[in-house]
Amino acid sequence: MKTTNKKGISTEKLVLLALLTAMTAVLSYLGGFIKIGSFASISLTLIPVVLGAALCGPFAGAWLGAVASVVFFITPDAAWWMSLSAHGTVITVMIKGIAAGLAAGLVYKLFEKFNRYVAIMAAAVVCPVVNTGLFISGCFIFFLDSVKEGAIGNGMSVFAFIMIFYVGLNFLFELLSNVIFSPVILRLLNIREKK
Repeated sequence: MKTTNKKGISTEKLVLLALLTAMTAVLSYLGGFIKIGSFASISLTLIPVVLGAALCGPFAGAWLGAVASVVFFITPDAAWWMSLSAHGTVITVMIKGIAAGLAAGLVYKLFEKFNRYVAIMAAAVVCPVVNTGLFISGCFIFFLDSVKEGAIGNGMSVFAFIMIFYVGLNFLFELLSNVIFSPVILRLLNIREKK
């Protein structure tokens, strides 16, 4: 038997969201310490964001994206970005995290009625694409002077510099880890439904 609060939210969803919030916070924090080269951090944070967006809905995905964003500010990477532009870092990090979780939930909901496997794969792809796309936009809006300096120093275009030094392998790692773990997420959805 599921119990619900006054707003119609089940206890089961609240507990699941609490667990995913803790998982997101831990993965977000630890991701700041695992590096690929000198710039890119490995992030597994988007996996629980996609899972929460699918299991609990788009607003839960947005919440988990916000949690990941807030935790970023206590990681080693945050100080460097904040030194370039504090307000630009806050705006970029918060918007990209929230939008990625929300988009994953909306895409999952859109495709779920047709095929859950397609829905979870689409959410797993959309989440890192939105996250990285908004990060790149933030680089152009808030960090362009620093990016131009780095690009000129390396004899590259601004876009190439962002893609190689700021996005790099991190995007591919996020995308692949989400797509690889999607069947696991789908399996969890099916187990949950059978209960």
